[in-house]
Amino acid sequence: MKNLFLFLLFSYVLFSSTSNASEIEGIVSSQSKKLENAVVYIKKIESKKFLPPKKPVVLYQTGLRFVPHVLPVIVGTTVNFPNEDDVLHNVFSPGHINRFNLGTYLQGSNKAVKFNKPGVALLLCNIHHEMSAFVVVVETPYFAVTDSNGNYRISNVPPGKYSLSVWHEEMKPQIKEIKTSDKGIITINFMMKK
Repeated sequence: MKNLFLFLLFSYVLFSSTSNASEIEGIVSSQSKKLENAVVYIKKIESKKFLPPKKPVVLYQTGLRFVPHVLPVIVGTTVNFPNEDDVLHNVFSPGHINRFNLGTYLQGSNKAVKFNKPGVALLLCNIHHEMSAFVVVVETPYFAVTDSNGNYRISNVPPGKYSLSVWHEEMKPQIKEIKTSDKGIITINFMMKK
């Protein structure tokens, strides 16, 4: 009987800790197609600051590509850039936000950057001009990247009013004001323009 009571108590605590959250889902598209690699995120939650992950996030250089092509992270996250190719690579970001240049390094080497400012960092390689990627630095952990069909889902969103933003490398950013309840799924679709 004691074990049954403990099981029911644990189940209640587990359920009640996640029952006050909702999910935001939808599709991001343009007039001509569904948009892959769009980042959908809650812009900011007033009076809340979120800690970055303790372990670095990895953005690989492999097959003369950056993988993934788009990487959203929370402000303060360290990103590792391991070189898995048998050629030299150089990772740099020319923008005014999170500007850096890691220099040239060999296969098996790894360099890292801490992204301390919100915004979009374009990544390039001085040696291979066809290589590009984006690190999208956001202020909350509530974000998602769209799949090949433009679908996204953000889970465990607490109740409240938020600015839901979407970014895509080929489109103008958009923001929608939304309100989440204490449970359920909210569908928010975006139609983006160049």
